[in-house]
Amino acid sequence: MLKRIALTAVLLLLVAALSPMTVQAQARGFQVQDLVTLQRISDPRLSPGGKTVAFQVRSTDMDANKGVTSIWTVPVDGSATARQLTPAGMVVSSPRWSPDGRLLYFVSGKSGSSQVWRYDFANAQIRQVTDLPLDVGGFKVSPDGSVLAFSAEVFDDCADLDCSRKRVDALGKAKASGVRYDKLFVRHWDTWKNGTRSQLFVSAIGADGTASKPVRVSRGIDGDVPSKPFGDDSEYNFSPDGRSIVFAARIAGVNESWSTNFDIFMAPADGSADPVNLTAANMAMDTGPVFSPDGKTLFYRAMSRPGFEADRLAIMALDMGSRELRQIAPGLDRSVAGLQVASDGRTLYASVGEMGRNSLYSIAVASGKPTLLARGGAIGEFSLGRDRVVFVYDDLDSPGDLYAQSLPRGKPKPLTQVNARRLADVRFGAYEQFEFPGWNDETVRGFVVKPWNFEPGKKYPVAFIIHGGPQGSMGDHFHYRWNPQTYAGQGYAVVFIDFHGSTGYGQAFTDSISGDWGGKPLEDLQKGWAAALAKYDFLDGGRACALGASYGGYMVNWIAGNWPDPWRCLVNHDGVFDNRMMGYSTEELWFDEWEMGGTPFDKPENYEKHNPVAHVGDWKVPMLVVHGQLDFRIPVEQGLGAFTALQRRGIPSQFLYFPDENHWVLKPQNSIQWHETVNAWLARWTAPASAAQ
Repeated sequence: MLKRIALTAVLLLLVAALSPMTVQAQARGFQVQDLVTLQRISDPRLSPGGKTVAFQVRSTDMDANKGVTSIWTVPVDGSATARQLTPAGMVVSSPRWSPDGRLLYFVSGKSGSSQVWRYDFANAQIRQVTDLPLDVGGFKVSPDGSVLAFSAEVFDDCADLDCSRKRVDALGKAKASGVRYDKLFVRHWDTWKNGTRSQLFVSAIGADGTASKPVRVSRGIDGDVPSKPFGDDSEYNFSPDGRSIVFAARIAGVNESWSTNFDIFMAPADGSADPVNLTAANMAMDTGPVFSPDGKTLFYRAMSRPGFEADRLAIMALDMGSRELRQIAPGLDRSVAGLQVASDGRTLYASVGEMGRNSLYSIAVASGKPTLLARGGAIGEFSLGRDRVVFVYDDLDSPGDLYAQSLPRGKPKPLTQVNARRLADVRFGAYEQFEFPGWNDETVRGFVVKPWNFEPGKKYPVAFIIHGGPQGSMGDHFHYRWNPQTYAGQGYAVVFIDFHGSTGYGQAFTDSISGDWGGKPLEDLQKGWAAALAKYDFLDGGRACALGASYGGYMVNWIAGNWPDPWRCLVNHDGVFDNRMMGYSTEELWFDEWEMGGTPFDKPENYEKHNPVAHVGDWKVPMLVVHGQLDFRIPVEQGLGAFTALQRRGIPSQFLYFPDENHWVLKPQNSIQWHETVNAWLARWTAPASAAQ
């Protein structure tokens, strides 16, 4: 497993310079102020020649209460330190190279709206490329560098972008505020819909470097390209000759809110004809299209079960001549992400979640044989060159940094150490993975993190964290919202379990939670807690609190009525309180309807089977409830319902409400308030004196 090589080197230098007693005295635990001010690396992009990596760095502007992004570059051979390419104060994102490597394109709001700009390495000049009446969402450069593909929010019946701009402005000036809807999906994630769709356009890049009038290539598509809320430019691609564009889209119709049927469409890159559906036969998700270098094969990722958002994403290969389809690596019982193709077309590269970690694999196109290249920690975003790959790596005791690895089997080498100075005096809690027999005696895994100031022979209060999803994983990853080290930095030991339903342990393990939210996972949590107490004598089982968000918040509500005895306190962030009402009020109906085996009116018994609201009479443990007004995934009434139940039963409780946050807490100042409130709640109830309260 990779470790934080660069940061370790810095710490070794400090140890050499200072006496052991001095180092001990200066060491401190990791705090929330550290978390929100760390620089975050993302979106690495190798230059066409493979010598330079461009990447995005997010810093925190505490006064403005937001993150700000810049673009940096670093030589891939590590011969120089990283440098900031874009000017200070110019917020930019999405670095994309021109095919010849002479230009670097990016998105910036410097002109007052989000537009495409470029950096010219020959003269170190920055200039604006697009000047559109609407914001540019994301973009891609054609293989010959002559065309930009980009997304923008438009009204489908508008002939051009100016029409959409005028319509948006008119909505903002209207005296009446009512909005009429005639079909579902009226809101999504944290936004009420206003009738616009994200659509895909192309613009030619002129000799002067500016973009021409755009042409829509996704015309006739009643859907968002890329998808919302988290889709990006990985959902569309040019063909190698630049004549065609492929993209993923879900046709909305009337069933958008309960459909997961994304298809791959192909259209002429000049917008001269309507898109053609290449994957109409599959009624589940198809996404992430990427061509082989010769253009003869289209690779993409696909699910097989309609309506199931956590189905296995398999690798598919579509012959563009014969239209024959085959699955590559059918024996790889994991979902893949970030699919990229080697320059010779013989090998695919993908990140793969496995056993609480996320690793990088190569996969032979002909045989489907997967080969491990670099093991996580967590390896997510990566960029593939002819003879090497660069990626962002993090783990439970190191935030992300950039690494380079020569192909086929070199060793990863660090290229950046962006947070070394900030963390020079921080001592993270040591951690390890453990396993135990869970439901049906099947092997289940979890992690334990020691407090930063751990001393053998002492016992420590425990934060028992329950991950969301529920088809997710809380493993060896440096998270920027639910980070175990913020609790270890407060002097807590931390335990978390990848219960049945978690990803990275085979699709059958993931499938097993559907229809059984309060069954197998609860048993795994109970057995995992018992196993951790038996294995780690520093855990004080009498001073422990359980915390969770989303499904983890649901499980906290379920635990409150079905497993309350081990816990001094509970923390429920954006958790489901009433399954049946959740089925009527959430926006992505496909999720609940798959998990509960039908609609709440067709299968009410399934929604009531493990419904926390039915067990409120057994609640007795103090609970902190947190919810955001803009959470449309699990609406705020779910949190208010839980708080009402607690207050009416006379159970000590608090409600932390964020009027400006969605399913997550994103604003830096809000994040600090969230952590301070949670930490104070834990401290209140895990203090030895609280046993009598």
